Amino acid sequence: MPHEQVDQEETIPFFPDQFMREFRVMIGIIAIAVIIGAIGLIKPVGLEEPADPFNTPAHVKPEWYFLGLYQLLKFIPKTTGVMIPIIGVAILAIWPFLDRKKETNLKPTKIRAIVVAIGMLVLIALTIWGGIS
Repeated sequence: MPHEQVDQEETIPFFPDQFMREFRVMIGIIAIAVIIGAIGLIKPVGLEEPADPFNTPAHVKPEWYFLGLYQLLKFIPKTTGVMIPIIGVAILAIWPFLDRKKETNLKPTKIRAIVVAIGMLVLIALTIWGGIS
């Protein structure tokens, strides 16, 4: 049986072919960024008056995911309102390391599920209330 010659695939070397293509793309992206920056310097876009750090408008509200915590701060002292979420996240982070025993009884699991459900309902209610107020 004669030895068949296998056709080798034609390859393109990385350097200089692929390197130069990537270099041109990089130069193009930098050129576009410089053009956009120059246009921004020549004709800046302003929506309103510049921000004044000494004057906070009364209508300022946080994003939707902070509305519940924002509403909570209206009812409890500021220090407590800031510490409650931090302590809650810390407890959630260390809980798996503290509670390592196997559950044989379903009662604690049901109690935890009820506490979590009530907590979520309170957070959802505070978020909606914060959005409305």
